[in-house]
Amino acid sequence: MAARGSKKAQTRTEAERARLHTARTRWHQDQIRRRTRDNIIAVTVGSLIVVGAIVSQVVHAQVTTPEPTPSPSSSIAPSPAPSDTPSPAPTAPETPSE
Repeated sequence: MAARGSKKAQTRTEAERARLHTARTRWHQDQIRRRTRDNIIAVTVGSLIVVGAIVSQVVHAQVTTPEPTPSPSSSIAPSPAPSDTPSPAPTAPETPSE
């Protein structure tokens, strides 16, 4: 009795399977490489944004320093000189008459 397929067909099938396996393996490795590259880019960009924000805040704080609070002056303002005339005596409040 003859075999169910020729050696040529079996060889073709094995070659096709090997080709598909190689293609899937290469695709999978490319996916891993792409994800790694994308992660590196994302971390780099994110780090640059965070560092830029920190630098921006430091520069802003340096440029807009708070104004110093005024300290009381040490010069004494002249006070009115006491006069020799007596000050008027306070008057009693007027009470309503009944």
